[in-house]
Amino acid sequence: MAKGSGIEWTESTWNPVTGCTKVSPGCKHCYAERMAARLHAIGQPNYRNGFELTLQPQMLELPLRWRKPQTVFVNSMSDLFHDRVPLDYVQRVFDVMQRAHWHRFQVLTKRAERLADLASQLHWAPNIWMGVSVESDRYRARIDHLRSTPAAVKFLSLEPLLGPLHALDLRDIDWVIVGGESGANARPMDPAWALDLRDQCRRADVPFFFKQWGGKNKKVAGRVLDGRTWDEMPASLEVRAG
Repeated sequence: MAKGSGIEWTESTWNPVTGCTKVSPGCKHCYAERMAARLHAIGQPNYRNGFELTLQPQMLELPLRWRKPQTVFVNSMSDLFHDRVPLDYVQRVFDVMQRAHWHRFQVLTKRAERLADLASQLHWAPNIWMGVSVESDRYRARIDHLRSTPAAVKFLSLEPLLGPLHALDLRDIDWVIVGGESGANARPMDPAWALDLRDQCRRADVPFFFKQWGGKNKKVAGRVLDGRTWDEMPASLEVRAG
């Protein structure tokens, strides 16, 4: 868990699962893998297995203790729809999100096929936002799997953006995040790719969030695109009251 997250598009993180395995090129320089290694080295109990996928049931009810409403990124250090996370555990995570109705939960996956397979067996409370990561044209089918779910807010994380994504079908998509890769071995993002996605979002009336240029020093590179920052969010941020 991290309150005051450094991730630009969220406020806090919650990790009822830690660890993962690589599924596509966007995973090559995984920040979570690097962070897990550091946490393991300093003896953080939740990272006793390093980056091996590990269920953390002791973390399940943590958001229920946070009384101030906030936006929470779920499993910033894993993927809830990894095939080694049992369905009943995914359902337990969804149950907590439903009970903690004063928060907004952002779930993000690269395993969009399993998401689509399990969607009908999950309770989609209106405060649960569901997203898929798409790093290049080869993986745009993940968007169709996302579109098949009943999530109230559906979003795309086009990060790390490794190639152009022309003519995306943005039907029923509520939010798009774009960003370049960061770190010592970051692969470059062509500005034309980001500008094209910004323009696609404007034409489709979809909120656009430009997270970062990335590179070896993401703070130096900044997050200004075409002369301004882009911090647009879904139009409706309401969660259930009471």
